[in-house]
Amino acid sequence: MSVFTGQFADLKEVTLHYLTAGQGEALVLLHGIPQTSFEWRFILPKLAEKYLVVAPDLRGLGDSTRPVSGYDKKTVAEDVWQLVHDHLGVTRFHLVGHDWGGPVAFSLAAHHPEAVSRLAILDVTIPGDGAEMSQGGRRWHHPFYRTPDLPEALCAGREELMMNWFFENYGHRANCISEEDKQEYYRTYKKLGAFRAMFAYYRAFAQDAADNREVLERNGKLTMPVLALGGDKAFGRGLETLDSLKRVAANVRGGIIPNCGHWVAEEQPEFVLQALLKFFAEKG
Repeated sequence: MSVFTGQFADLKEVTLHYLTAGQGEALVLLHGIPQTSFEWRFILPKLAEKYLVVAPDLRGLGDSTRPVSGYDKKTVAEDVWQLVHDHLGVTRFHLVGHDWGGPVAFSLAAHHPEAVSRLAILDVTIPGDGAEMSQGGRRWHHPFYRTPDLPEALCAGREELMMNWFFENYGHRANCISEEDKQEYYRTYKKLGAFRAMFAYYRAFAQDAADNREVLERNGKLTMPVLALGGDKAFGRGLETLDSLKRVAANVRGGIIPNCGHWVAEEQPEFVLQALLKFFAEKG
């Protein structure tokens, strides 16, 4: 089993903490919210047996720094590009994004299509795809997090309460993330500025949608192979992920992750691992 190590990269606007392991073709993993690169802990070592795996903490999250601005996904994707291309010297790579890491991955692939060999999107839809990302209000936290000031006031000192509600309700089982593992997420999200940064990802939604529509109108749909998978239980996206990616990419396949809610890499790590290994091993 490969051992992954944490490192830091000083970039133009942010210092990113990232995990890396393995060697060979590069594979970049982008986490969701309220998570960090820690979400890949079950599958990263196995992926690193075949690939050079890079898993950053996105701007403002985990052990990365927390700038005041720049949480639109085009800017966050540029952070990842600076890390992978400029800092690590990788010119071509596979790319995976879960939750908000998915729109970041989409933006990175849309603006640097020559660099992304294959793209996998896990349990999220893409802003600006023509559909409604918040499921008609079912994902109630979307408008709540976009509300100015109020979420900061209500969540201060209650970070664990807020996060635990999502961990227990968005997974297929309430205990799908262990109490010990939750503590690692709590550690970073209780840092000063972490919830502000988290809310900023949601507050940038309108800008994300506009940016994505602009790049799609200019360049057309993504042309690299895309894998789109959604969890079939609880708050898993089901076939919404596949449907969304079909609207923004030309070469898409995928479906559902069985017996799985939203925390796909932690609820069904073996299924996700095998799906990714099979997809990235394909040629052409």
